[in-house]
Amino acid sequence: MTNTQWNNLVAVIDGEPQSKAPVGFIIDSPWLPNWYGITLLDYFSSDDLWLKANLAAIETFPEIMFLPGFWSEYGMCTEPSAFGAKCIFWKNEFPFAEKIIKNPGDIDDLTAPNPETDGLLPFMLNRLAKAQGAIEAAGHHIRFSVSRGPLNIASFLMGATELMMAIVMEPDRIHRLMRIITDFLKQWHELQRKTFPSIDGIMMLDDIVGFISEDDFLTFGFPYIREIYDAAPSKVKFFHNDADFTVSVKHYPDMGVNLFNPGIQMTVNEIKEVTGNRMTVLGSIPPRDVLAAGTPEQVKQETAALLAGLSDKSRFVLSCAGGMPPGVTTENIRALLQANTQ
Repeated sequence: MTNTQWNNLVAVIDGEPQSKAPVGFIIDSPWLPNWYGITLLDYFSSDDLWLKANLAAIETFPEIMFLPGFWSEYGMCTEPSAFGAKCIFWKNEFPFAEKIIKNPGDIDDLTAPNPETDGLLPFMLNRLAKAQGAIEAAGHHIRFSVSRGPLNIASFLMGATELMMAIVMEPDRIHRLMRIITDFLKQWHELQRKTFPSIDGIMMLDDIVGFISEDDFLTFGFPYIREIYDAAPSKVKFFHNDADFTVSVKHYPDMGVNLFNPGIQMTVNEIKEVTGNRMTVLGSIPPRDVLAAGTPEQVKQETAALLAGLSDKSRFVLSCAGGMPPGVTTENIRALLQANTQ
């Protein structure tokens, strides 16, 4: 993000009035490689192509804040790889991390990885370090430390269904697992901040929060996620959950979140109402059915309707619900931008 974009984002989060809605999108491997015309494997394995794809996005859409910006990642394999998960990379499909916890008893022997040396994490940091000069030459800076959240990582280490069952049947062991992952994530975010002093934001993504009850969220999600946010001395505390967030969202401001990227389960107005407008919402055009599958005219109509229907235009960044999905065209993104100026 540029200095201007960053300052504008902080101003929106602080509740300062805006003449028009700022526009921002989460972009990563589900969208960026194929939009740029390369395979996912090219994107993951070539630092040069990764950099060129990200530069192409900011040059094509200079008016858009891309979050986190120059995201160095390996899909869902990123954090599980540090725990020793086998990572499977296809040529142009999303990578997959195989689980390493075969039964809850395996948690007893699990230890936290070292983010400086383990799995794909050193490659992530080194890619950013090598690209830092080019990123800054383009007028941008590395602004966010990034990770999946603790429940999301747990679901890859042991399987989503197995995690849900163990929450009920083996709660003590799940607390141990959350403790290990949380301690690891605090170290991982600290390492990113130490490596890049320009970082003043933290971004976590955890859709598993949307698969559990409110009570289970308050027991196994809220305290650990809040601990990670509390440990990060950052102006922007960004959370993504585009699974069902309806029972948990009212707790997000108290969890430390001041910027939230939701799914389509609630409108922006409803989110603002249940949270007392205490955090900025980044949303909420339907990603698949409108932004990816719709025509430019349909995108314009949906965007205009969203903007016209906002009961409170403060603390709002125009985006899609969730991250940028596969298949979104340049024309549809431009249509959204055009609707925001009318």
